[in-house]
Amino acid sequence: QVQLVESGGGLVQAGGSLRLSCAASGRTFSTYAMGWFRQAPGKEREFVAAKNWSAGISYYPEFVKGQFTITRDNDKNTVYLQMNNLKPEDTAVYYCAATPRASRLWVLESYDYWGQGTQVTVSS
Repeated sequence: QVQLVESGGGLVQAGGSLRLSCAASGRTFSTYAMGWFRQAPGKEREFVAAKNWSAGISYYPEFVKGQFTITRDNDKNTVYLQMNNLKPEDTAVYYCAATPRASRLWVLESYDYWGQGTQVTVSS
């Protein structure tokens, strides 16, 4: 079992940065692939970042490449999402997720565990 708790959201002006954290419990955390998704009001949850740590491969959709970065600190059992040059359209609830799978990490259904989400609001 893996439990995930996000933090680090808040209100930021356009052009600013935020770093989201996802604290994970469970001994198998280090072997899991991790992802970040977001959901804006009235929209479906969408993929923004993931990493297969075993293979060292990161995945990002085109619309956040160069803007978002996923990293991990194994000693702290924590995954981060560094978000730079934020825009009002980045406003959403951000969720981290974990999976023992190594493929299709950009797909919601690939993940078994989800955090409760953290709100990010970007003002113009």
